[in-house]
Amino acid sequence: MTTITTHKASQRRLLIALAITSVFMLLQLVGAFYANSLAVYADAGHLFVHNSSLFIALIASTLAIKFGRTFSDGYQRLELSGGLINGTLYILISCWILLQGADRIFGHEHHDEHEINTFVMSSVASLGFLFHGASAYILYKGRKDSVNVYAVFLHTFFDLLSTIVTFATSIIIYATGWTVVDSLSSVLISIFVLFTGSKLLYKCIKGLFFNRVRLPALKKIETALQQVDHIDNVHNLIVKSDNGEVVVGAHIVLKHQCTLEKHDEICRFQVERVLKEQFDITTSVLQIETAGCQHHGQNTH
Repeated sequence: MTTITTHKASQRRLLIALAITSVFMLLQLVGAFYANSLAVYADAGHLFVHNSSLFIALIASTLAIKFGRTFSDGYQRLELSGGLINGTLYILISCWILLQGADRIFGHEHHDEHEINTFVMSSVASLGFLFHGASAYILYKGRKDSVNVYAVFLHTFFDLLSTIVTFATSIIIYATGWTVVDSLSSVLISIFVLFTGSKLLYKCIKGLFFNRVRLPALKKIETALQQVDHIDNVHNLIVKSDNGEVVVGAHIVLKHQCTLEKHDEICRFQVERVLKEQFDITTSVLQIETAGCQHHGQNTH
């Protein structure tokens, strides 16, 4: 289960990654202008949506910390809503780059307007290795603690691959003088972004409107469990949907006079019965401990 401490650690990592990638995105936009490179513009557009994803992930993480004990599925729905916005941005930006690339390839503009500054282009790509590498390292260390952090880490890894394509493009143009390679690279990056955005849109629309599972209120479950014999308090309560099935996770502390040896199985049975009878929940992850005890039992049903 994800604790408040884990959410805060994830939030710090996401904030640092956002700062790093935002600085590089600004450098990319300046570099794209002076390099006259559509591939760098495409990479910057991809990074813009990546940063918006990071920003929404930060909001979701902040709200998880603030409202984690009140709302059941608000965190998940916020992520899906943010993904819907990001998916739309992906498609709009990729379509714009595709149109610009097609215009450069098939248009009839003067050759001078397509002259690429390969030094600026390769310099921006080289900086990308440093910025994306630093961001990926920070996120990699926290990838196991948060799905959010892991998803952003994967995204950063693909940003790194995109930067490699841009760097290779600058080398090819410098060696051959074929400026059309810049347009072809931008089209390649845009197709990838378009594919990613379409998949993201499909997933978010499906999750928001077609696969909705109504989750019971956390407060109602907590109140019901507090009334079970032998239970002193319930904390770190989580309710989520897993493949259409409602799952409950909770830390349960037994009363002072109770012991794990005598009351663990009894308490577990009573909690599972309450979840089944009152909320029709058959799957739970329960961590039971005594007051002040460092050892606890965990089981999944």
